[in-house]
Amino acid sequence: MNVLVTGGAGFIGSALVRMLINETSANVINVDKLTYAGNLASLEAIEGHPRYRFIKADICDGQLMSDIFRQVKPTFVMHLAAESHVDRSIDGPTDFIETNIVGTYTLLEMARAFWSSLKRSDRENFRFHHVSTDEVYGSLGESGRFTELTPYAPNSPYSASKASSDHLVRAWHHTFGLPVVVTNCSNNYGPYQFPEKLIPLMILNGLERKPLPVYGAGANVRDWLYVDDHARALWAVVNRGEIGETYNIGGEAELKNIDVVRQICGLLDELVPQAPSRLELITFVTDRPGHDARYAMDIGKIKKGLGWSPQETFGAGLRKTVEWYLDNSKWWQDVRSGRYAGQRLGLRQQQVPA
Repeated sequence: MNVLVTGGAGFIGSALVRMLINETSANVINVDKLTYAGNLASLEAIEGHPRYRFIKADICDGQLMSDIFRQVKPTFVMHLAAESHVDRSIDGPTDFIETNIVGTYTLLEMARAFWSSLKRSDRENFRFHHVSTDEVYGSLGESGRFTELTPYAPNSPYSASKASSDHLVRAWHHTFGLPVVVTNCSNNYGPYQFPEKLIPLMILNGLERKPLPVYGAGANVRDWLYVDDHARALWAVVNRGEIGETYNIGGEAELKNIDVVRQICGLLDELVPQAPSRLELITFVTDRPGHDARYAMDIGKIKKGLGWSPQETFGAGLRKTVEWYLDNSKWWQDVRSGRYAGQRLGLRQQQVPA
């Protein structure tokens, strides 16, 4: 079995690649453009494995992707390549439109051409797995959860671009018969996450005793999913999911952002004691434009249909994550010294003259 993973040098993609090499017998071909968040250092542990291969490529390059399909003959395509940070989509939507929409369209067309050329038995085994986000559903009130039937209502350039890509995948299935599955996940966290995201940013700022910027009052609620749980869910869906179906994946760990930050402060104070407490570093800043109030996932479908459920509690997963950043300073120091120094992003809307 050959599994073509796009975006396999990113946070979730690298977790998936490591899991596939360590826990399955599949051959893994990792295609990644290596933008700012792509980091081959996240894959050093499996870099020389005989079942692993890396190809630097842009999914928007149709000819190159066509050549890769013919060369590696994938059984499964697991499509994770995407621009993914909401704040960056506010600063510059263009890359999100290009990668998330045009790139997905290009990949779908190359996959369709390859799939159409296969003999019947191989066509029946082929799957195109599109990995998406809960943000396509918009924002929840104080109650309720997103289901697979929740109407789309994206509120940021990022979520709008992912919603567009979801619709393209659905259309290529219904119009052309391409065998697809789609997953929408909640907020991921864990080792190797690029430090522009909330949890690693708070960990590293806390270690360096820098301010811990919390948007608004910190009341926004997210459902937190440990990245290794997510990787195993993706593998369950691409193997056993029903063609044409969508599966929501969540960690069943709803928390306000401020409570997440406070837990991080408590762990840092325990593991790297310094006075005063990191709690005093918490700084409330102007909220993100269009910040969704709450996300929560109903994961009954994947639980019942595929027997998957999250194994990591948030408390245990967060402790593992903090300990990983403490033990792997070279990984994040290389990132902080070059591609991202911890500055705030997503201010463009607020900088427009009145």
